[in-house]
Amino acid sequence: MRWLERYWYRVSTFHLLLWPLSLLFAALAALRRLLYRSGLLSTTRLRAPVIVVGNISVGGTGKTPLVIRLAQLLREHGYKPGIVCRGYGGSADAPQPVLPDSDPQLVGDEAVLLARRSDGPVWVGTRRAAAARALLAAHPDCNVIICDDGLQHYALGRDVELAVIDGERGFGNGMLLPAGPLREPVRRLRRVAALVINGAALFPREILPHEVATFEMDMSGRTFYNLLNPQRQAGPERFAGQRVHAVAAIGNPQRFFNHLQQLGLSFVAHPLPDHHAFETTDFAFSDSEAVIMTEKDAVKCERLCTENFWALRIDAVIDPALGELVLRKLG
Repeated sequence: MRWLERYWYRVSTFHLLLWPLSLLFAALAALRRLLYRSGLLSTTRLRAPVIVVGNISVGGTGKTPLVIRLAQLLREHGYKPGIVCRGYGGSADAPQPVLPDSDPQLVGDEAVLLARRSDGPVWVGTRRAAAARALLAAHPDCNVIICDDGLQHYALGRDVELAVIDGERGFGNGMLLPAGPLREPVRRLRRVAALVINGAALFPREILPHEVATFEMDMSGRTFYNLLNPQRQAGPERFAGQRVHAVAAIGNPQRFFNHLQQLGLSFVAHPLPDHHAFETTDFAFSDSEAVIMTEKDAVKCERLCTENFWALRIDAVIDPALGELVLRKLG
């Protein structure tokens, strides 16, 4: 997939060869939306309101850090949120709970990270509606559901939709799969409650629907923790003068590398496909004094790590007005 992504985010004539397939994809996506809106395909409504945090493009945009921040915000205002997600990268199919020490090969790396950071119940399942019902049955006190991804999972009814946009990569060439990175056309964004731009400095806002509230989000973090001993923490100065290798298997690895550069680190970058299944050979660096990675990657690498493996804790910083909008929507 990564070879195709290179054509999605740069000027190229290659995507024109796939344009007919994009037309077919667009037609099928539109038909599917119509079937749900008409009631021919059923939508599950839950006893608790549902917030869907998703996007219209393939790859990471920063949804999971936003979900973590929203869960924290809701708890601060007296809610008891639960989180559901697909468990992408894991083998689990039926709904099941995720614990901080769950196997990421079973439930997915993002789900384990959510369980560790959200301080609330997390469930995964191929069918998000079924996972949400199971979560509510197991946790009757839960009074709001946050769905990590799932903007296109119309089988789950929702009360609030938040669409996250990668401010660095935007919508690429603006075409639908497979010629471009979009799952749905940009006009789909007119139906969401709010747009959240992750790294908005260079993003051309004029291409967004003006009738939808738009907010900025940034990623903050300068504390690293050791994978063998998470209580052992350090700042970026810990790696000054060392031979550092940085590994990232996320949707947009360059965002992580840019963040490390802003912290003043010098390193060798190793971008890998999103949800990459790590093996020992991925870390066969002969000159390494430190290996740095994302939190999401860290949950998969604990079985492989040595004492020089570190992960960077990242937190989403959102506009307070976004939190106010969500709370108003919940009533």
